[in-house]
Amino acid sequence: MSNLKNLAKDTAIYGLSSIVGRFLNYLLVPVYTLAMPVEGGGYGVVTNVYAWVALVLVLLTCGMETGFFRFANNGKDDPLRVYSTTLLAVGGGALAFLALGLGFLHPIAGWLGYGEHPWWLGMMMIVVAMDAVQSIPFAYLRYRRRPLKFAALKLLFIFLNIALNLIYYVGMDGGDVGCAFLFNLVCTSVVMLCMLPELTGFRYVLDRGLLRRMLRYCLPLLVLGIAGILNQVADKIIFPFVWPDPATANVQLGIYGACAKIAMIMAMLTQAFRYAYEPFVFGKSRDRDNRETYAQAMKFFLIFTLLAFLAVMFYLDILKHLIGRDYWEGLRVVPIVMAAEICMGVYFNLSFWYKLTDETRWGAWFSLAGCLVLVGVNVLLVPRYGYMACAWGGLAGYGTAMLLSYFVGQRRYPIRYDLKAIGLYVLLAAVLYGLAMYVPIDNLWLRLLWRTVLLLAFLAYVIRRDLPLSHWPVIGKFFR
Repeated sequence: MSNLKNLAKDTAIYGLSSIVGRFLNYLLVPVYTLAMPVEGGGYGVVTNVYAWVALVLVLLTCGMETGFFRFANNGKDDPLRVYSTTLLAVGGGALAFLALGLGFLHPIAGWLGYGEHPWWLGMMMIVVAMDAVQSIPFAYLRYRRRPLKFAALKLLFIFLNIALNLIYYVGMDGGDVGCAFLFNLVCTSVVMLCMLPELTGFRYVLDRGLLRRMLRYCLPLLVLGIAGILNQVADKIIFPFVWPDPATANVQLGIYGACAKIAMIMAMLTQAFRYAYEPFVFGKSRDRDNRETYAQAMKFFLIFTLLAFLAVMFYLDILKHLIGRDYWEGLRVVPIVMAAEICMGVYFNLSFWYKLTDETRWGAWFSLAGCLVLVGVNVLLVPRYGYMACAWGGLAGYGTAMLLSYFVGQRRYPIRYDLKAIGLYVLLAAVLYGLAMYVPIDNLWLRLLWRTVLLLAFLAYVIRRDLPLSHWPVIGKFFR
């Protein structure tokens, strides 16, 4: 139980940068959607470019973050030597990408439809190269259990980015889409300067033998990462190519991207959990009780993501004001995207069986299968159903990868998940969601009151079954 308490503590601190940070970043959604009218397609451009950035970042990091944790914790290799080798490998790849990208900037911009604004892409190429390099010092901070500095640097980026965007788009009433990318470049550069202590003070060594072993471990993770990120962004990349009317592609993509942002609270929870869970799992890999701990972590992860799902859907009448009113027509994608994020989070939890057994090729196959399903749904159905096909494609893709990982994992690295408890939580969440959505209450405040009662019912069930108040810190002494 103490291990789970340490995991919860680290998750809470990492959540300061992930959950709170991204929530603050939501301030940019109303800023962008109000400064960039839906008919102009400006937010569609932002959505599309950042989708490409996410894909390129996975290519440049090449799974080396996970590789760093694996080899730094194996008890055989010097952790600082592993860090130096990883940093040099990722940094070299980032510099090569930047040289090629800027050298062929105009042809690339023309192919993507940004021929009139090539430096929108140029700025983001520099950003993604720096992000790739920064990912390794951030991983090193997690390895050294320094979540406070990790969170401080993440929040520095977010606060500075928000401030610059507010000054320009609100204070100066600006509307240039390219400034969103310029501000990202400025903020990423500031964080890079703040990381100098993690980039200096040691001797850089490229251990070629170690690098070969790391690449053998990480290359399957690269395939996994590519397929995994495509499950998140392929719809936003594919959409402009398959939507039958190029003139309105960015308009429709902007609506989808803005509404999907509301659902991203699930991604925040998953990311915060991952930051703490990955070093925790590899650190626990030699313990006897590790499988029981993983099973417990899975159950509690699902409990809190279901709680987040209900909270977002029950208060969507309030949360929808995070985006401009013209974008509200796309709100029907929110529950679908959130369900997809839950599947993705479960898949991430299931993924450790093949990472711990060094059979990472399985993860590549599972993610690839999910990606193929997602791409197939988008290519076949987007021309007919628009961005709704994007949402359903994501759910189908993540669901496929999740199920494959579970059934194969139970044969090769069996873990006794509490499927009965998990099933009851899912069923309860589905019933409460149905009661909230399909009981007609016209008055907004009465509707919110009714949904609050339902949310409290879910919380009461969680407390009674798995989190009795007597076990809570501070307040627990009043219930013993």
